[in-house]
Amino acid sequence: MSTEFENDNPAMGEAAQEETLETRDATAAESADPQQDLINAREEVVQYRDKLLRLAAEFENYKRRIEREHLTSMKYAGEPILREMLSVVDNLERAIAAGLTEGASAETNLNTLSEGLRLTLKNLIASLEKFEVKVIDSIGQPFDPNIHEALTMEESAEIPASHVLSEFKKGYLFKDRLLRPAKVTVSAGKK
Repeated sequence: MSTEFENDNPAMGEAAQEETLETRDATAAESADPQQDLINAREEVVQYRDKLLRLAAEFENYKRRIEREHLTSMKYAGEPILREMLSVVDNLERAIAAGLTEGASAETNLNTLSEGLRLTLKNLIASLEKFEVKVIDSIGQPFDPNIHEALTMEESAEIPASHVLSEFKKGYLFKDRLLRPAKVTVSAGKK
């Protein structure tokens, strides 16, 4: 940029013009030896290249570490769920052991086993709820093809047409996604 252009530029203030001229004068005074300037510039280039290489190496190491951490977290993502299921396995084993008590009548063993299974189911449902798995309430509700799978239709005097009459399998939601649709019988209404 020439000095004449700067002076002709009305957008540039006088203070900025003076500062630019002073900077040029100081730079010209410092660069009396072009050979020394070249040596200094090369040393700077070497320093900046070294910094750049170090930063690039650090960044590559960071990317590798993050990738390893991501793979590890994906590999063991189901660990909390499985840990929770172990208590269900323990309860099932206890229920089976309690249902096989020697010397007790078959009816007592059956009642004990049945009670143990009910408690284990309750424990399992509580564990699923911890992980935001919810049962779809279907019976008596309007049929929704997004969450229900109709297997049959039956006539019913109590349940209106196009409503769920009974379930073959319960449906489940995981957070806001359908985990499994409910397999249901749909009411065809009255005869």
